[in-house]
Amino acid sequence: MVLYRRNRVPGGTYFFTLTLADRSSRMLVDHIDALRESLRKTRAERPFEIVAMVVLPDHLHAVWRLPEGDDGYSTRLQIFKRRFTKTLQIRGVPVPRRVDGEPGFWARRFWEHTIRDDHDLRTHVDYVHYNPVKHG
Repeated sequence: MVLYRRNRVPGGTYFFTLTLADRSSRMLVDHIDALRESLRKTRAERPFEIVAMVVLPDHLHAVWRLPEGDDGYSTRLQIFKRRFTKTLQIRGVPVPRRVDGEPGFWARRFWEHTIRDDHDLRTHVDYVHYNPVKHG
């Protein structure tokens, strides 16, 4: 099994990519209201600043800044993903299951990059803004 090592910087700024397990799905944009509400509730429960974010049909990119002294981005992402999935289930949207019975809506892992400096921040915010153009 692969050991994932995540960089943790309290109060840090991070770039994330979250993808759906089914990369042909349009669920994120088809249910954007539920996605926004899940994000709002997660931020109310565990505050963070959204520096930049883009939602495409099958994945999203985000740059988040955590509060001073806090490095818990994994928990925030987990809560956000679980909340969105539960909302879809409550609405009666079929959510695929993995072999182990767990919801299989999201890809298991996410990609994370710790922002190092102002240039790195500009580069990643530009990437967030350009990504929808790249995908047509």
